[in-house]
Formats: sequence, C-alpha cells, structure tokens
Amino acid sequence: MVDLDTILAGLSDAFTLWNLCFVIFGVVLGQLVAAIPGIGPVMAIAIAIPFTFGLDPLPAIAFLVGVCKGGTVGGAIPAILINTPGTPDSAATALDGHPLARQGKPLKATKLALFSSVTGDTFSDIVLITVSAPLAILALRMGPVEVFALMVFAFAVLSGLIGKSLIKGAIAAALGLLAAMIGADPENASPRLIFGHFELFDGLPLPAVALGMLAISEIVTRLARNKGISDAAINLSDDGDPANQRVSWAEYWSCRYTMLRGAIIGTLLGATPGIGSTAAAFMSYSSTKAASKDPESFGKGNIHGVAATESANSAVVGANLIPLLTLGIPGSVSAALIISAFMIHGIQPGPMLFKEQGRLIYGLFGAMVMANFLNLWIGQIGLRLWIKVISAPQSFIYISAIMLCIVGVSMAAGGMFSVVIMLIFAMLGYIMNRYEFSIVIFIISFFLGPRFEISIAQSTSLMSGDWTKIIEYPIAVALLALSILMLFLILRRSNPTTPAKG
Repeated sequence: MVDLDTILAGLSDAFTLWNLCFVIFGVVLGQLVAAIPGIGPVMAIAIAIPFTFGLDPLPAIAFLVGVCKGGTVGGAIPAILINTPGTPDSAATALDGHPLARQGKPLKATKLALFSSVTGDTFSDIVLITVSAPLAILALRMGPVEVFALMVFAFAVLSGLIGKSLIKGAIAAALGLLAAMIGADPENASPRLIFGHFELFDGLPLPAVALGMLAISEIVTRLARNKGISDAAINLSDDGDPANQRVSWAEYWSCRYTMLRGAIIGTLLGATPGIGSTAAAFMSYSSTKAASKDPESFGKGNIHGVAATESANSAVVGANLIPLLTLGIPGSVSAALIISAFMIHGIQPGPMLFKEQGRLIYGLFGAMVMANFLNLWIGQIGLRLWIKVISAPQSFIYISAIMLCIVGVSMAAGGMFSVVIMLIFAMLGYIMNRYEFSIVIFIISFFLGPRFEISIAQSTSLMSGDWTKIIEYPIAVALLALSILMLFLILRRSNPTTPAKG
C-alpha cells in the first residue's frame, strides 16, 4: 500500500511549472494532429517518444499522456465538421455530430463533444486513481473463454447499427472479419491471403483501412457531387442565434445519464486489454440509441449521440492505464507506445510498480488531472479556430484532407504500399455506401477480428475442443445469453408484428 507521504510527494512533482509546460504541449499537439484527417495521436506519440529520451520520466510520460488526451478531443473536430473522422473511434461521433453541423450548429456540436470527452475522461481517471488494482484483478481473471463471449456480445450490441437489413449487416461483419484474417496466422505464424505481398505479413494496417473507408470514400463522393461549385465545406449559421453557438447547462445536464453510461462502458472496455476506444464508442452509441424513447432521431443530429460516443472513447484513455500500470499489459496501441516509454526510462510496469515507483505513478495521476482541465480550456480556444478554417471552399478542404490522409498513412503505416491499401478500401467503402452496407460494422469487425480469432483458438484449446464445457464458465454463459437476448430484441424491433385486419 502506498503511504500518504509518497502520494503527496508525487502530486507535488506533477504540479510544477516545468511539468505543466510539457502537459500543455502534449494536449495542444494531440488536439492539433487528431484534428487533421490522416494524422492521429498514435502517430504523434510514436514520433514524440524519441524526443523524450533526455527528459525525466514524469514529464516525458505526462507529455505522451497529454497527447493521448488531446487526441480524443481533436479527432471529433473533422468528424463533426466535414464528416471525416480524425481517428477511427470518432467515426461514431460523425453519425450525429455532422448532421448538427449541417444544421448550422457546428459550435454546439463540437463544444458538446469537448464537454462529453472531458467528462468521460475525468470519470475514468477517478476510477483509475481509486480502484485500479481491483479492476486490474478482474481483467486478469477474464480468461480466453470470457473474452470470446465478450467479443460475441460486442458484435451483438453493434448489430443495432446495421440499419434496416440484418443480412447486409451480417455480410459487412463477415467481410470485416475476412479482411482481419489477412496476414500471419496468430497460432502458427504462417502467412494467409497475402498473395505474394509480404508487406501484408503483419496484416492490413488499420489507419489505411479506416481512413480509406471512412474518409477518402466520403470525400470522393462529396467532390463528385460538387459539380464545380466552390461552396464551404459546411454551411455555418449566420442567424446570430446564440443558442446555436453554445451548449447550455440544461442541454449538458440532459445528457448526464448518456455520458455516465458512455463513461462506464469506456472504462470497463478500456480496463480489458484488446477492446479499445473504437469498440467503446460504437457500443455506447448503440446502447444509447436502444435506450432512447426516440431512436429514429439518431443519425439526424441528436445531441445524445455525440455525448454517448465522446464520453465512451475518452473514458478508454484513463482506463487503458489500469492493466498497463498494474499488469504491464497495454490495452491499446497508444498504451503500447506509452509502455515502451516506460521501458526506455528504466521502469517496468507490473504488480510491483506501485510499491517501487509509487511517487512517479501518483505524479502521473496528478499530470492526468491537469491534462483534463487543460483539454477543456485549450479545446474551447481551438474549436473556434477549426470552425473558421473549415468554412473555406469545399474543394480546398477536401483536396487538402486527401493529401494529409496520404501523407499520414504513408508515415504511420509503412510507405506507399499502405497508401495503395487505403485507396483500395476507399473504393470498397464507396461501393458499400452505394448499396447501403454498413461501413461501421465492417470497420469494427476488422478491428476486433484478430483478438476474436485468438480468443476462439485459445478457448478451443482450453476446452479440449469440447465447447459444451463452456457451461463451466458462468460469466461467459451470461454474456452469450445477453447476446442472444440482444439479437432477439433487434429482430423484434426491425420486424414488428403487424396487427391483423378485422
């Protein structure tokens, strides 16, 4: 148990001008790069790590955490303003955020995203600081069978986003899982579906797939509809109504249960390695839509849709550090990069970390609290700047976005080959959009595919090939039962009983 003197010493280390400067720089950098389509906080962290070699561990790691936190806010900006997600998890924010912007309420949508993001992030930080050890133990006790059942439950919840056709949703999910199988077999390390291109041995790069399907395909569609007319990317409100430029306390408070639900989902999934913020955002959106009294308003500019996704994906940032700090297991790509920064500075995350490096850990907690407040203040300044920039002509904004996507993917995912992959999936995204297949389901299936495959293989081995033994795992059975119930409710909602004619 860490004593009070160590906690106070760690907090005093965090609240210094030197450390504050690095947190500010990290938050600004995270918001900036995530707001630019094609570049995200993961790439920013990867680039920034070498520059932390000469720093002390606390400012170095606090800087990287600031980049992560700023990135969760920045990714929502292009998603809302031009329907081009800066990060994969902000694709869910675009579902309702962009319709709000098209209605002349870009400041309202982006401010709500900012407030929801900071709320969810603060919630997960409180959980991290107070109950990190018990949650880490819970995550450790979730074996392969429970993880498999959790994945099935995630797919069942996400199926609520498939729209009117369950068959098209199932096809999109199958295609996503098929794309996830490209690369090395996780059991035998033998190549699959690479067709002689050994650049695919590690699988399809997520940035190339996500940006191709979510960003490039949408941009190309919009440019095709432009027909030579150079309009603004969005139509900003000029009616002078202050209600469209701010989020009132009543609007924020009306979303309190939505943000709480999202924060809980993000915290639980973030504390479980391998799930991540993308799944949290879409699961929170789907559950909020299912619980709403007016589900038809989602996708048309419902503020609860923005609050649900941003509170969930931001809550993952703090929760990702639970297994990292206590078990040494990264819960996401960002956490994996942060754990490498720990190793660079001679710190070994794991069960003994709180005992051996308690002062550093509580200093990091203090820096995280600072980063939340800075995210709020810096974000409100940055939002107005980005809305001014986005009012430039469509052709300029979208062509610039395509160039940044190409540059960002080539830097983050391995050169021009990844750019080719991005363009291929942009074509696939265009076709799927044209025929109303769910790109959301494809992306999330692709994202969860490797972990899902590994959990199946491990579960099969653990039960010696006899899946009837799953009854020995009550948590897994409960999750599978909830999955069946969820699918039943979705089918019942999509095929309501028609009353007999009398």
